[in-house]
Amino acid sequence: MTSKARSQLNVRVSAETLQKLDEIVEFYQEHTKLGKVYKADVLTDIIDKSYEVMKKQKLNKRPHL
Repeated sequence: MTSKARSQLNVRVSAETLQKLDEIVEFYQEHTKLGKVYKADVLTDIIDKSYEVMKKQKLNKRPHL
C-alpha cells in the first residue's frame, strides 16, 4: 500500500520516546547518503518494517491444511 498522500498525526509521546526517536533519526542520517532524513520518514520506515514482520508472523500461525 504505497501512496503519496500524507496524513498528519498529532501525537503526544514521552520525552524518553522523543529522545529515542531523535537518536534513531541521527543514526539514519549518519548511515544514509540520501540527504536530509526527517522524523516522518524514519517513522514510516519503522512502521513499514514492523508491518512486514507482523504479516510474516501471522502467516506462520495459520493452521496448515
